[in-house]
Amino acid sequence: MQHILLLNGPNLNRLGKREPDIYGSETLEDLESRIIAKGRELGASVSTFQSNHEGELIDRLHLAADEEIDGIIFNPGAFTHYSYAIRDAVASIPVPVIEVHISNVHNREPFREHSVIAPVAAGQIAGLGFLGYDFALQALIHKQGKEESND
Repeated sequence: MQHILLLNGPNLNRLGKREPDIYGSETLEDLESRIIAKGRELGASVSTFQSNHEGELIDRLHLAADEEIDGIIFNPGAFTHYSYAIRDAVASIPVPVIEVHISNVHNREPFREHSVIAPVAAGQIAGLGFLGYDFALQALIHKQGKEESND
């Protein structure tokens, strides 16, 4: 069974309350329940972690490599745009990471258009709401399945 980590960064604990016109009315708990259930449907286990602290996210990325996590769905929040420390943590692990954003960061404020994480991620999904997380999960499971069949 594949094990996927759902990792969410700063302010995502405020989903449902924070700018619902941009991020919707569903909560982080709704998102986590959704992805755990979708993972079960697809034959994968999903664990979750959210932090507003850069160092905790870095520690969790490092731990994922030691835990033999098969893939990471990661919404780094505002750290996307400037955290070279998180970028280096993603680059340092042999686990595929798909960067996900609920809103379309490319048609918002100019500072949101650039990601320092994307160049070291397996992919990026933006602007599809919670559905983007579903697609990231499917992509990671598909990617891992293809790698296993090539072994």
